[in-house]
Amino acid sequence: MGEKVDSVLGKVRSIADYQFGKGVGEKLFPESITVQLSPRTGRIRYINLDGERMATLRPTDGLLSLSIKAAKFMAQNTPFARCFVKIKSDVAAYIAKGGDVFAVHVIKVDEDIRAKDEVIILDETDNVLAVGRALLSSVEIAAFKTGVAVKVRHGVIKS
Repeated sequence: MGEKVDSVLGKVRSIADYQFGKGVGEKLFPESITVQLSPRTGRIRYINLDGERMATLRPTDGLLSLSIKAAKFMAQNTPFARCFVKIKSDVAAYIAKGGDVFAVHVIKVDEDIRAKDEVIILDETDNVLAVGRALLSSVEIAAFKTGVAVKVRHGVIKS
């Protein structure tokens, strides 16, 4: 790998470690990733592995938006990551199709989650259902019984 590629890989891994917890970046982004830069700005835009998108670097805040593939990998290989929201199984099908997560349906939430954080939604048996963005902090999600807790971006079932 060239010097530029190494620095880009290091940057992507550092962002993942900051966002999801120490050690996540190295597991999620191996040496074989390819990084697409924005043709306009030259900044990191997409991170791909084996031709499939793993994550997108959001230009608004410089953090990662995960794909379903990355979410499944993280759920299996990085249980220490701090980005999981576990929901009741009776609403799992709705969430898997891309429906938003309501606070009343959450049974467990990682305590480090803040509003606007990227989260992975799991069912009671730890199957990945969707990825999205938390609208509330973990304390608020646990306390509230009404309202949307997570705005789902992608569900595992494409409609």
